[in-house]
Amino acid sequence: MTTGIVKGIISNLVQVEVSGPVSQNEICYINLGKEKLMAEVIKVVGNIANTQVFESTRGLKPGDTVEFTDHLLEVKLGPGMLSKNFDGLQGDLNKRKGVFLTRGEYTDPLDENSLWKFTPLVKVGDKVSAGDWLGSVPESWITHKIMVPFVMEDEYTVKSIAGEGDYKITETIAVLIDKEGKDIEINMIQKWPVKIPITAYVEKPRPFKLLETGVRTMDTLNPMVEGGTGFIPGPFGAGKTVLQHSISKNAEADLIIMAACGERANEVVELFVEFPELDDPRTGRKLMERTIIVCNTSNMPVAAREASVYTAMTIAEYYRNMGLKVLLLADSTSRWAQALREMSNRMEELPGPDAYPMDLPAIISNFYARAGFVYLKSGTTGSITFIGTVSPAGGNLKEPVTESTKKAARCFYALSQARADSKRYPAVDPIDSYSKYLEYPEVIEYLNANVNPHWVKDVNHTKDILLRGKEAQEQINILGDDGVPLSYHDKYWKSELVDRIILQQDGFDKVDQSTPMKRQQYMLELILEICNADFVFEGFEEVMPFYTRLINICKQMNYMEFQTPEFNNYEAELHKIVAERRAK
Repeated sequence: MTTGIVKGIISNLVQVEVSGPVSQNEICYINLGKEKLMAEVIKVVGNIANTQVFESTRGLKPGDTVEFTDHLLEVKLGPGMLSKNFDGLQGDLNKRKGVFLTRGEYTDPLDENSLWKFTPLVKVGDKVSAGDWLGSVPESWITHKIMVPFVMEDEYTVKSIAGEGDYKITETIAVLIDKEGKDIEINMIQKWPVKIPITAYVEKPRPFKLLETGVRTMDTLNPMVEGGTGFIPGPFGAGKTVLQHSISKNAEADLIIMAACGERANEVVELFVEFPELDDPRTGRKLMERTIIVCNTSNMPVAAREASVYTAMTIAEYYRNMGLKVLLLADSTSRWAQALREMSNRMEELPGPDAYPMDLPAIISNFYARAGFVYLKSGTTGSITFIGTVSPAGGNLKEPVTESTKKAARCFYALSQARADSKRYPAVDPIDSYSKYLEYPEVIEYLNANVNPHWVKDVNHTKDILLRGKEAQEQINILGDDGVPLSYHDKYWKSELVDRIILQQDGFDKVDQSTPMKRQQYMLELILEICNADFVFEGFEEVMPFYTRLINICKQMNYMEFQTPEFNNYEAELHKIVAERRAK
């Protein structure tokens, strides 16, 4: 076992002189009295290993001894992770004692004493390889697959498999024979390095299936796909966290993983307090039953903050290999990037823009690339849809983290301070935002077959209405109401009709908080029909009252259950008012 001696300390960067070979991302423990501080090797120069410590380094001094483990930073995977609150190193926060986290205390993420009802899925003599399903156990409402460990790369023969019954995760449930005839005992636990993607699948095609989030401004104008990537940049207070909570509650996903990778403590407290109380509209149970939270707030050590996003992604990959649709939400990836910047600066590396690491775009791209839609060996599919938030200082969307993430993510949901200030929620700017998935032939083909053959055309037309309305508003503000042609008022109020009925959504209303795709399509066609009509007005004074009346009726429709008698009555009234004003 390699050992070392502390030679230099720069905050949580500790330089260690090593006695033997060490690896990048290897874990070591620094001895500080009775405490052992966990650290990760991030750079090796000669016999000096630069390590980032996951704890406060107060009291550490040159000469302290270090022990290397010959293991990379890894997570422990198995039944019992659902509904848990983990820290960035996958320590179970519920097992921590006291108000403050104790330095050097690391808790086991799994409970080794619980019994799980195991059902075998293979038989003696079957050939298996990494990622194949050996059996299953019920975990909350999902079926947790027990898989051949991902580290086992060859083909193996099943020598024995446990019968149906209750077992601990440490008990042997299968014995496999390798090519050399050696027996390998398998239990329900496996470990995997967080910095290395899990690739135990057959194929990873370009994603194409629409992922319904229930948020109209996303689904209607800039759709996300199952296995896709997106990010939500915006200034503080514009609603990033609230939008993520809405997506997590209503999105069409089997499993939710929330990575609080450096968000402010008060917002994380909301996460811990609110999620256990939220009802899951998909299952009728509590949302927390299909949620995992990985938490490292902005006042925690930067190294743990950086590890938290990788921990969350690796757990997501593990569940993806069970054939589940996983939604991974990270809040906020800016803190992750700032952690990378701090460590890069302490190592005196050549800085990039705004002192971020030169390879920041590559790091972000590699991470986003781990999401995706996959075909599994079992013949089923699994996916990880990743949506991160970015908190640019001052709302500057030209800063390095936002620019780097733009190159990696395919969906861009820009939050607008102006929309937030005017209480237009969700505050996603419909003009600046985009979904590059609308450019993919596979996605267009899927939308044409499953949603509407004219969907992409309608989306482009809707965005054009909003853009023309914005231009008209600017002219009205400059020249005054009577200084512009009547058509400018008409264009502006048609864009307001789209904005207030399609884009704005009431997150506190039982019906309006989530809109199914069928209803979104119906309402969009209804609003576009009005926007495409020509109306007769004697003067600009008549325009606002007319469209305000339409908006009020359509809002009432949004609050009604779809196509109920009350909904249909409002729609009939809407058509009557439109017909009275329509040009002959």
